[in-house]
Amino acid sequence: MQATDALDMDSLRSWIGRTEEVSELLTSTLVERLYATLDREGPVTEGAEAPLLIHHCLCQPAVPTSALGPDGHPPRGGFLPPVPLPRRMWAGSAINFHSAPRIGEQVTRRSIIDDVTLKEGRSGRLCFVTVSHQVYAGGREVLHERQDIVYRDVPPADTRPRASPSPAPTGAAQREIRPTPELLFRYSALTFNGHRIHYDYPYATGEEGYPGLVVQGPLQAMLLAQYAEELRGCAPARFSFRSLSPIFGEAQFTLNAREEDGATALWTAGAGGPIAMEARAEW
Repeated sequence: MQATDALDMDSLRSWIGRTEEVSELLTSTLVERLYATLDREGPVTEGAEAPLLIHHCLCQPAVPTSALGPDGHPPRGGFLPPVPLPRRMWAGSAINFHSAPRIGEQVTRRSIIDDVTLKEGRSGRLCFVTVSHQVYAGGREVLHERQDIVYRDVPPADTRPRASPSPAPTGAAQREIRPTPELLFRYSALTFNGHRIHYDYPYATGEEGYPGLVVQGPLQAMLLAQYAEELRGCAPARFSFRSLSPIFGEAQFTLNAREEDGATALWTAGAGGPIAMEARAEW
């Protein structure tokens, strides 16, 4: 059902400047489980550098199961403003890396709401919430991330034919990924993300109208960042990503990369589909 009430933007914008600080120990167990989830191998000893974007698995809110909404999300309000639009997604991020967190360090994330804005899109209203995160490990700042979260109406039913989007190009480097239900479930577990579209097939298809389980945007971003690091042989200094269209589980998708003006342009795409997520890594 599409939300019809007017958004009280004055109230929502009163969340600008709100802060939150959360800490968590970066354990070898978490790193080992992340490597297992991604079918990778890496060091898991005390003091070893943790893989790129592992901070997305840390310092997540521990909301009681009984308090979750019907979609599996925590209740609206708290640190993030209570935007009364039914769909929420991570639209993109821009990250500056300073150093890598190490196994055994205490990781602290300090967050602040930078902005809350309303736009009108083809599918209805879009409310953007911009959050800045400073992440510290062992007392030093390891990264800064600007995160864009978008809330939107349920798209109206529309039977008018639309032109098919152009298929994504093939990268100079490419890798195939099969997003099995096990992969999506494990990643959701590592990030303590209860959103049911990633692991509950009847809910994703019957309640939200998707053709299958939805591949997490941050999972795609992690795969692209680590792919860029592998291709260059070292971690980037900056990494940004933006979600453009969804990818659904079971069918294979690809990680793609090409060199572009001294940086690496990256993207994901399903078979014959458009670019799903675009990213850029800079050194």
